[in-house]
Amino acid sequence: MQDFNEPTQDPANYKYGIIYFNRNDPRAVVPKMNQVMGLTLNFARIESYLLIGILIAVSAWAFKN
Repeated sequence: MQDFNEPTQDPANYKYGIIYFNRNDPRAVVPKMNQVMGLTLNFARIESYLLIGILIAVSAWAFKN
């Protein structure tokens, strides 16, 4: 059942239909519109970009060794 008060359910909060971008949502990691599909990042939050940077750095380090 969809919660229409949940900002991730509003298609207006998605850029190009797939990138969640909502400055009013304080969460960096949010459920996807179809919650069965898992989680996504709120690209309006700096924490999302930091998380991506950390994941890239750890992956680069792991493949280097």
